[in-house]
Amino acid sequence: MSSIIVFIIGIIVSTIIIYFVTKLFGEKQGIKTAFFAAIIGSIVFTVVYAVLGRSLIPGAIGAIAWLIALKWLYNMTWLKVIAVAVIVWIIASIVGAVIPTGVGPL
Repeated sequence: MSSIIVFIIGIIVSTIIIYFVTKLFGEKQGIKTAFFAAIIGSIVFTVVYAVLGRSLIPGAIGAIAWLIALKWLYNMTWLKVIAVAVIVWIIASIVGAVIPTGVGPL
């Protein structure tokens, strides 16, 4: 049950980060597109890691697949897609370090 809660919180946080970063870059799409980007990213990384294991190569494959998904969802240039992805990654890393990932004792 705690894995589901952590997953849902992760999707919500990722959606918010993606939404604000894409708005910073002038994108017009709403929160729904950011939600789909978060879901696609989560699915892509889960599948790639499940099939290939956790290492640098599956991580790179997952990242490229997520970049393609961002390009498709937002119809941005490749340079903008990479810039958005880097900023999302930086902010998500900071948020991940600040917000505990486990639900802890209730």
